[in-house]
Amino acid sequence: MDPLEYFRIAIQTIAQNKARSLLTMLGVVIGVMAVVMLVALGEAAQRYIELQFAGMGSNLISVTPGKQESTGAAPIVSKSFRKLTNENAREIRRRARGVAHVAPIVVGAGAVRSGGRMRDCMVFGVTEDCSPVRNIYARTGRFVTAPDVEKNAAVCLLGLQVKTDLFGGKNALHEQITINRRKFQVVGVLEELGTTLGINMDDMVMIPLPAAQQMFHGGQDELYQIMVSTANAADVSEAAASIREVLIEAHDHTEDFTIVDQASILETFNDIFGVLKVMLTGLASISLLVGGIGIMNIMLVSVRERTREVGIRKAIGATRGDIGLQFLVESVALGGVGGILGIAFGYLGTVLLAIFYPVFPVSISAWSVAMAFFFSLAVGVFFGVYPAMTAASVDPVEALRYE
Repeated sequence: MDPLEYFRIAIQTIAQNKARSLLTMLGVVIGVMAVVMLVALGEAAQRYIELQFAGMGSNLISVTPGKQESTGAAPIVSKSFRKLTNENAREIRRRARGVAHVAPIVVGAGAVRSGGRMRDCMVFGVTEDCSPVRNIYARTGRFVTAPDVEKNAAVCLLGLQVKTDLFGGKNALHEQITINRRKFQVVGVLEELGTTLGINMDDMVMIPLPAAQQMFHGGQDELYQIMVSTANAADVSEAAASIREVLIEAHDHTEDFTIVDQASILETFNDIFGVLKVMLTGLASISLLVGGIGIMNIMLVSVRERTREVGIRKAIGATRGDIGLQFLVESVALGGVGGILGIAFGYLGTVLLAIFYPVFPVSISAWSVAMAFFFSLAVGVFFGVYPAMTAASVDPVEALRYE
């Protein structure tokens, strides 16, 4: 028999029992849709993280106090370590190779007041180098300058959210505010930064580094971290090695600090998302297996219903292979049509997600569509073999007597 004839008969048989065929394919449809959508969500989350890091820059190096060591279990942070200081930052700026800018940072929380309005937010102590390192600039006014840091000037920059909450639509420049009961003059309002890795970057205040050290560390030279940028991404490895040499020498030949660059952080995230995508695909595939069981069940029912037809076809010359192949093609057709419908519904789901959550870059990848479709065909083959063998083994004499 012509292979196309097998397929034509299979489609005709499916069309004759539309409701039953649709219910049979439902498990496959749901499984394929789940695979397509979950893989799309996993890849969207990965792209979202990559975009967040891209906005921060690909040539960043972060230095934090305390050495993280991997011993096969959870990371262990040394209990005893020397603090990072502004002097360390100056040494890195003077001696480290491949370094473009060095931004020492102090972080704390503060109660910010203006008139009768008050709110709590993050307070960052920064120098003028924080602007080019983190790509943060003033929307109005100016950023912290070198003279502000040298003179420990009582000036500040407001994040856009803080400015709106304290001053509404009024101009905030040159206004007086208090941060933890200390007076500061507003010299700038930061441009809109949005949310980065779940942190609202518009909900913060920046002040000169010495003022933050006085506010949070009692005037001691102590830093939360040192952010370093290189001229380009190719210099990151050399700069990180040079920074390590400088700090080890400054810390009595003890590596009691941690250096992390953006590439290594992004690589870790990609590894995590790779495992998550495999897990999500495996979970979604369970629905495909359930759909396959449904196909096998309905094909066995079809064999019983068409026993007399099988007997007639054998009586006029059809072989066991012809009968078995016909039922196998029908099973594969159920899986294939279910896969196509599942892909269509999965695509529709991603379109709706993109409409309602435009920040999340959801899209279907070609490999997930191909994998889901061929898996649906494989389910049809796997669960169609037994019904096909059952149909092929029907005795023609008994089949002709079957009512």
